[in-house]
Amino acid sequence: MNTQISPEVMGQLEAIVGPSFLFLDQATRREYGHDETEDYVFPPAVLLKPGTPEEIASIMRVANQHEIPVTPIGGRTGLSGGALCIFEGIGLSMERFNKIIHIDEQNLQVMVEPAVITQVLREAVAEKGLFYPPDPSSQGSCFIGGNVAENAGGARAVKYGVTKDYVLNLEVVLPNGQIIWTGANTLKNSTGYNLTQLMVGSEGTLGIVTKIVMKLLPANQYNILMLVPFFDAAQACEAVAQIFKAGVVPSALEFMERDAIDWTLRFVEVSVAIKDAVQAHLLIEVDGNYPDVLFAEAEKITQVVEQFDIDDILFADTDDQKNALWRLRRAVAEAVKSNSIYKEEDTVVPRYELPRLLTGIKSIGQKYGFKSVCYGHAGDGNLHVNIVKGDMTDDAWTTEVPKGIREIFELTVSLKGTLSGEHGIGYVQKNYMDIAFDPITLQLMKGIKQVFDPKGILNPGKVLPDRV
Repeated sequence: MNTQISPEVMGQLEAIVGPSFLFLDQATRREYGHDETEDYVFPPAVLLKPGTPEEIASIMRVANQHEIPVTPIGGRTGLSGGALCIFEGIGLSMERFNKIIHIDEQNLQVMVEPAVITQVLREAVAEKGLFYPPDPSSQGSCFIGGNVAENAGGARAVKYGVTKDYVLNLEVVLPNGQIIWTGANTLKNSTGYNLTQLMVGSEGTLGIVTKIVMKLLPANQYNILMLVPFFDAAQACEAVAQIFKAGVVPSALEFMERDAIDWTLRFVEVSVAIKDAVQAHLLIEVDGNYPDVLFAEAEKITQVVEQFDIDDILFADTDDQKNALWRLRRAVAEAVKSNSIYKEEDTVVPRYELPRLLTGIKSIGQKYGFKSVCYGHAGDGNLHVNIVKGDMTDDAWTTEVPKGIREIFELTVSLKGTLSGEHGIGYVQKNYMDIAFDPITLQLMKGIKQVFDPKGILNPGKVLPDRV
């Protein structure tokens, strides 16, 4: 690949997007050279802000001809380094693709551009009595295109599924500049290979998404939200599987260990009284259209959790209380980041294995001398592990922590889990992929990348390990 861009090529790029949407200044390039992944900064050689699929297609043709790396950049809320321009080249900001094109109330579908903020989309369809369930914690700033790239989930994935479960069709610009639609705007489609689902979760390595067709659901009218304090964190994890075994599928089931709550309470203004001995909380929601059914489900959940060592359950009585509890949960990552340098891992296991995963993570931390703060979407078995530097030496942070991360991933896979539930692999996790996949599978993935991008110019250095 050519990491340097000649004046001639720069002139071609300027002719495509116009001088107002080509940026060479250091401040802009640095701003778009990072996301929320630790403290990494990889500025592109040039930042472009195209406004149409045709402009992106022209950019890709130039880049393909001259073998210049191109990195798609969305809302820069990612946690795996998927939008980092690690080979410089062209940074391709998608922020001008910010329109909700059409909400189809007859077919319960929406066509949207990738730079629409997830919460904006959710609120727009809610005004029409419709529901788009995926709700990552960064929904107030992340782009729907980034959600597609990472196959994002969120709190309500436990009942409603993740992004892939709502994407029907995609308009995509390929690395050679061709524009295709991957599927059809239908709920069923068994016509050929499923290119739509191949694109979802591919982290911008196979094509650049420019339009997204998604299915919607009718909105529910009611919900009940409860906060359950546990005196033992492993018991909180154990209770998760028992709730499902009792026949209840919550719309959300979130786990927060004590440190996550304490740090977040210092970060946001939420009033929650917690006894000193409480070690973890489960935040549990049920939703639907029939209050009697919801009360019965909440009662059944109460019966399950009362079998464990818990404190008094808090039922959120008002919308303000519910919003405060959700604000507490969604602010955990920011709170941890404000306290210390950290690395975030995104482990996921079958939910019954959560207690073993949590216990194992703490043991590994003791072995390698680091502290971890754990929280996440327990109903999915998805545990976010924030490894904090605290007072560790720079040498220990650099040499010991990666060994511990590898052991955490080995433990996760041994429990029939995998490396990422919703944050993706990107730049920071790629060299752990050998833990989850054998060489044959990795070669198949490499072959797929080769078919779509034979010159390897689109978001290079992501997902696949350096040695396959």
